[in-house]
Amino acid sequence: MHRFLCDERIGAFEPVLGHANVKSTVAAVLDRVRTEPAVPSYQDLTQEILRHLATSATQTLREVINATGVLLHTNLGRAPISRQAWDAAAAVATGSSNLEYDLAAGGRGSRYSRLSSILHAVTGAEDGIVVNNCAAAVLLILDTFAKGREVVVARNQLIEIGGGFRLPDVFARSGATLVEVGTTNKIYLSDYERALGPRTALLFRSHLSNFRISGFTDDVAPHDLVALGGRVGIPVVEDLGSGALVDFERFDLPHERTVQEAVDEGVGLIAFSGDKLLGGPQAGVIVGKRALVARLRNNALIRALRVDKVTIALFAETLRCYRDEGALREVPLFSMLGASLEELHGRAARYSAALPMSQATPSRAYLGGGALPEATIASVAIALPDSSGALAAALRANAPPIIGRLESGLLLLDLRTIASRDDERVIAALAARV
Repeated sequence: MHRFLCDERIGAFEPVLGHANVKSTVAAVLDRVRTEPAVPSYQDLTQEILRHLATSATQTLREVINATGVLLHTNLGRAPISRQAWDAAAAVATGSSNLEYDLAAGGRGSRYSRLSSILHAVTGAEDGIVVNNCAAAVLLILDTFAKGREVVVARNQLIEIGGGFRLPDVFARSGATLVEVGTTNKIYLSDYERALGPRTALLFRSHLSNFRISGFTDDVAPHDLVALGGRVGIPVVEDLGSGALVDFERFDLPHERTVQEAVDEGVGLIAFSGDKLLGGPQAGVIVGKRALVARLRNNALIRALRVDKVTIALFAETLRCYRDEGALREVPLFSMLGASLEELHGRAARYSAALPMSQATPSRAYLGGGALPEATIASVAIALPDSSGALAAALRANAPPIIGRLESGLLLLDLRTIASRDDERVIAALAARV
């Protein structure tokens, strides 16, 4: 046992699995072979132990290096959290906090007030609330305002996103009746007007997420829908999906409708994600009119959807970066987007110097996270021959795993999504394998 545990190859799994789990794996293999007539060699036993440990390691949640060129990769955890936000959350998470304590009054407070003022400062909305994801935000709105009543939605906005999540299913679960209007390609204001009735609770807009409709089309502008809602006394709700708080045209990407635009146009309630274009932790955010948000706070369902102190701390610190333009690049998403091609070529030169088999090549990176699905941004990738996929598989078994993409017999490692602090780790992993 001692010899196996002192083997560096086996010991390398301890930071991932822990000493006790590694020891129990070794013990299980040794217990099995004790009953066999012929005892395998040390090398054979080591390889069997390593296989078991590698399988166990793939089942744990662990750090990976994203070299795919998809900045907000849904399968790789979406938006990385800023170091500053993590440090701020660590102080809250490892000790006591004023999560539900009013320091001025000296009595019980509300966790939701911890974010309302900064949401107002960043978005311009009168009030805001945060739940555990955007689907929960939509569910809370529907349950509060439309249970047993009707919600009018354009037919072309009844989306399905990753994991089989379908907007109509959320409507059904909430107890609201979905009223579809228009056709797939043509929606007019008159379609909404004809759908109104005594049971109409909401007019609903949804972000198209990861697809686009083009060609022979017509749609209703948000301000026209808001004006209709104002005339008939029905709130307008908009699910913005990815939740842009800045204009992405500054990064040579197409314009993405921002939360501030929806607020300025008078949308009653706006729901969006915290872990996509906003660049924070997983959360569902609702901002809008004070009276409408107050009704959400009074819904008993909110207790089942609430976020914990760590999420609140991470989210608040991420939002603070938006109040100071100079701090925006502290958010990893904007650090990746803001990296110049000159910077990327400079980093690529270090890879080429250390890895003669590699070649720097132009690449196109994707934003990901269900936003701007067809838009790309210029990037630089390190290309290595890998027609069989063996190198890609070996890098996935690295500690930490390195996830690239295979194209035309080449393994591409896109530098826009690799943090510069990880360059030496990636170079070392490649040098050991090529």
